[in-house]
Amino acid sequence: MNDLTPTAFGYTDGDVDTNHSSTVTLNELAAQRLSRRQTLRGGSAIVAATLGGSLLAACDSNAVETDPAPTVSAGAAGTTSSGRVVTLTGTASSSGAVAWTQTGGTAVALNGPTGNTVTFLAPSVTSATVLTFQFAASDGKTAASATTTVTVNPAQLGFTAVAKNKLDVVSVPAGYSVQVVNRLGDPIAAGVAAYKNDGTDTNFAQRIGDHGDALCWFGLSAAGARDDLGSTRGLLVQNHENITQKYLHAAGASGSPRPEAEAIKEIECHGVSVTELNEGANRAWTVVQASSFNRRITPNTPMVFNGPVRGTDYLKTVYSPAGTAGRGTINNCANGVTPWATNLTCEENWAGYFRRSGDVARTPKETTALSRYGVSATAGGSYGWATVVAADGADTRFRRWDARATGASATDDFRNEPNQFGWVVEIDPYSPSAAPRKRTALGRLGHEGAWPGLLVAGRKPAWYMGDDSQREYMYKFVSATPWVAADANATDRLAMGDKYLDNGTLYVAKFNADGSGSWIPLVFGQNGITAANPTYAFADQADVLVHPRLAADVVGATPMDRPEWTAVNPVTGEVYLTLTNNSSRSITTTDAANPRHYNDPKGAAAQTGNPNGHVIRLRETGNTTEATAFTWDIYLFGAGVDLDAANINLSGLTADNDFSSPDGLWFGRSSNASGQGKPLLWLQTDDGAYTDVTNCMMLAAMPGSVGDGGARTITNTAVGGATATQATRVGATATAATLKRFLVGPVDCEITGVDTTPDGRTLFVGIQHPGDGGTVAAPGGHWPDSQATGTAGASVRPRSAVAVITKNDGGVVAL
Repeated sequence: MNDLTPTAFGYTDGDVDTNHSSTVTLNELAAQRLSRRQTLRGGSAIVAATLGGSLLAACDSNAVETDPAPTVSAGAAGTTSSGRVVTLTGTASSSGAVAWTQTGGTAVALNGPTGNTVTFLAPSVTSATVLTFQFAASDGKTAASATTTVTVNPAQLGFTAVAKNKLDVVSVPAGYSVQVVNRLGDPIAAGVAAYKNDGTDTNFAQRIGDHGDALCWFGLSAAGARDDLGSTRGLLVQNHENITQKYLHAAGASGSPRPEAEAIKEIECHGVSVTELNEGANRAWTVVQASSFNRRITPNTPMVFNGPVRGTDYLKTVYSPAGTAGRGTINNCANGVTPWATNLTCEENWAGYFRRSGDVARTPKETTALSRYGVSATAGGSYGWATVVAADGADTRFRRWDARATGASATDDFRNEPNQFGWVVEIDPYSPSAAPRKRTALGRLGHEGAWPGLLVAGRKPAWYMGDDSQREYMYKFVSATPWVAADANATDRLAMGDKYLDNGTLYVAKFNADGSGSWIPLVFGQNGITAANPTYAFADQADVLVHPRLAADVVGATPMDRPEWTAVNPVTGEVYLTLTNNSSRSITTTDAANPRHYNDPKGAAAQTGNPNGHVIRLRETGNTTEATAFTWDIYLFGAGVDLDAANINLSGLTADNDFSSPDGLWFGRSSNASGQGKPLLWLQTDDGAYTDVTNCMMLAAMPGSVGDGGARTITNTAVGGATATQATRVGATATAATLKRFLVGPVDCEITGVDTTPDGRTLFVGIQHPGDGGTVAAPGGHWPDSQATGTAGASVRPRSAVAVITKNDGGVVAL
């Protein structure tokens, strides 16, 4: 009884010390051995007063030591690089409590810190950085600890390049796994039956559409709210650009006049999908079929117009006499985002869907505009939807694709329906009932992407855009409103779009031979954009925005080799643009920014012009989105490894990184190591020139910056032997450290659409139109059914889908 501490009788609330043992805790050990502390993370980690793996031991000076201190080891020092999983293993001679703590360097989150083995994700660093860790053990009476160090180097490409191949699978590096979600026809609403994939399925307004293209992840919290760092639950927004028509119907498509049921199916397969995805046990990803967030946006979905063209005569139809409303979006290819967490989908090759003939009621100005935008005078419409005779005579869903001037005025027919397409469309993925808004201030083009530049408070934000057709232009839109950082967290997200995207200046790029360039404003009354213009008499600024191609012609912009996706380096702000290819680039029309003309034969067939494409990049003067001048160079030239290194394979590509027809382009997110320091760039291909050697692919790159190469003069050679020299600006030569092939897709596909979860540990990749080269009876491929084994039943129809790729050890993909 003498060992007890006397206490007055009565109630206590627990705020008394009843543990008087001499047990040494792990925290007491640290307190005894360290002269001072430094809080790293919430006070739980302690700065060590020791170096390397030296052993620490301590015991309570008042205790009777009956056992020797445990013998512990924290393991040898190691080296890694940003984004990789690091495993530390400690050993202790006792079977008591053990714990790991970080005691120095950039703070990391330790997984399993109370066991012998702990893991963490190496943080982003820009130079070699030492992290220090302590492993401590206690047997209840005595305790000991040891330290170890991990040196973290800047991020690097951490995989073995995938070989070119023509397999019917998604091929990825060793150490990675592939799952498949969001297949064509997968149901995304409660009660919708599983997809049979035999051509009899209907109701694509509640199924995944065809030809999945650009995609974007929007994180959700556990409670279902917007969470920009949410990496295990979120919304995947994906474009559905087009269709492989024959596989949608039991025996292929019927002829004209088209049956209503077939046309409805084809129309609904276009547009955009929003689906909720969850990561479950063992990193298995699933779609939540009955999620309230799930949504299809099709060419029939009601939309509203915003910006300078809203309410003008250009948009008036029998459906929208006021010119303020429209139906749907189509041929959605690349995309963009906003800092307030909305999705921008871009309408690309929309012109081919329209029927046009009999221009007697058209003015010469109207026919000039229609022709410049590809709505040809004898067009019947890509899928003949205008030929459908609707069962309900009041149903105009098919008649709308007939752009002939058949009525007394524009409000009596759909002559202006082509003007309702070619826009950037803003969608709030978190608000399923919100009508998408077409942002007319960004201009009407064959839009390929609308990617934002770096945001700086007080500076006007900009979005960079390509116009995907031969000899078209690069554009940027600069908002009239300076950026307010607090607006990123606004809850009325489409109102933020009204604030920043409805007023501003549309510019077009001119690339000069000396590596400089300028942004030319497309503003009515300036630079020849006037009513007196002899080619096209502009009426006002709305006319300019409906017809920016014509305005860009007038101001002398640089015609490019199919300007496609844009991407912005999240660290430097430099802007990248894919130029996919151009078979019309003749030996006499090359320029510094589009310098190559050559022949890359495919079998016996000549492929001339610029069949393999290139990637150009620019740096804004003063590194500001408001700049009207820039410098540029060509980052990469597409080419087969076998092509002339002096004049064609100018980037020095090898068998591990040669490619053709660059298309998709995207930098890693700044929320993880792939978008920090020296950010990772993903490059995807949409190719027909190199497919005798390999299927389309995706490469991972770590670019330098504009000017890291130099001036070069090349010699172009035509098929007949004629030659011509061309000066250009070439980026640094690609190496194994800066460019590797990460993925090769299945037969006949295009690789398009890429994003990751915010933590960078899950990669989403769009696989578009696999196996489309065959017939209904004998499809050209069978992916994704072929993914598991490389083969599938001979009659299994292929389906566009999303490949979900993870690193088996849980690290950041590609690092």
